[in-house]
Amino acid sequence: MFTRRATLAGLAAACGSVMAGSIPGNAAAEDSSGPLFSPSGPDAARYGAAEGYPIADPALRYPPGAPLEPKYRVGAFSHGDEIFPTRRIARAASPWMFKRSPVDIRYRFRGSPSSLAEYMSRNPVTGLLVAKDDEILFESYQYGRTDRDRFFSGSMAKTITGMLIGIAISEGAIKSVDDTPETYVPGFKGTEYGKTPIRDLLHMSSGVEFGEAEDNGRDLDRLWVDMVRGSRIWQKGTIKSIVQFNHRVAAPGTRFHYASIEPDVVGVVLRYAVDKSASDYLHEKVWEPIGAEADAAWMVDAEGFEVMHTHFNAVLRDYARLGRLFAHDGAWEGKQLIPAQWMIDATTTRASDTYLAPGRAGPGSFGYGYLVWLLPGTRRDFAFISDYGQRIFVDPGSKLVMVQTALETPQNEVWHLWSALVEQFS
Repeated sequence: MFTRRATLAGLAAACGSVMAGSIPGNAAAEDSSGPLFSPSGPDAARYGAAEGYPIADPALRYPPGAPLEPKYRVGAFSHGDEIFPTRRIARAASPWMFKRSPVDIRYRFRGSPSSLAEYMSRNPVTGLLVAKDDEILFESYQYGRTDRDRFFSGSMAKTITGMLIGIAISEGAIKSVDDTPETYVPGFKGTEYGKTPIRDLLHMSSGVEFGEAEDNGRDLDRLWVDMVRGSRIWQKGTIKSIVQFNHRVAAPGTRFHYASIEPDVVGVVLRYAVDKSASDYLHEKVWEPIGAEADAAWMVDAEGFEVMHTHFNAVLRDYARLGRLFAHDGAWEGKQLIPAQWMIDATTTRASDTYLAPGRAGPGSFGYGYLVWLLPGTRRDFAFISDYGQRIFVDPGSKLVMVQTALETPQNEVWHLWSALVEQFS
């Protein structure tokens, strides 16, 4: 199993060795009409091609985390709403459409020139999209997936959660990022998570002990079984599943420790504060305003709360719309959907939070904002990142966005590619 730490460390190891290749004057664009589709992909047999990329197996209905057996990943990662209970997020009444300006994108990898088609031929990517502001430069799919498939977000859902908290604060439903969860949720009163400022939960610096990776994910699996799986006979419920983790090992706001439970804590706060589901709030405040072209779906737990740390599902271009919203610091076609100051606060570190700065928080060179990874370098670049290769990279300076859905944690090449794109188009 690939871990988040290995994912980020691999990306960071590639930093500093990238250059964009020049575009040959006589080179044709890789696509001139629309998305590219392939029925196959790298190592397709391993991922279930002979069985038609099976969607599910009864044993996978309620696994802790994502399916580990490779042959189920293509199906499971593009049909999550057929495996898990989800809440629908309806597409916009009037979709906003990207323009298309296909570009021949070249970069160098391991000393040789490469293209996006070659990148996909080497990596188990189900979908890849590059956009600059309102123009799609490249869009391609593998393993029989299409632009109609809703792809699994993995931990990219955490960044969506942070966005919704920012909107709720801007509207006064949540008064301040310095408030504590017990202010809004009676069931959190007197608990360690209940006493932790929302800011520190967004920074994954609560100081409450939670074994994300320890002992093969012991606490994350326990949370999943108690909160998501539940039982008709015995069920803890969402809040009790969370507050069973109640041992503080550090003061809030003093150390970064990745813990998927922390977006779930602020997700319950959101539900109580706005008095509606996260899916309904997302539809009203973001999905409809950005003109999402397709329905999305968010997995819900046994009590009907969205699982805020994972299992959001959307089509690739709608992920790109989210990326574009972030690239414009929360503005969409002249309307501010997320406060610009929140976006700055979410994607930078304060002088008092040096432990979160790039090179300090994550493995390698990464930093951490409000449930979003901060990339190294002099530019304010950041990314939604998940273990199995799901990515939304954002460069606000150039309005460049890259969305990738995948089946495995990519090797260092994804960082080479993104850095080359920023250099080429900024």
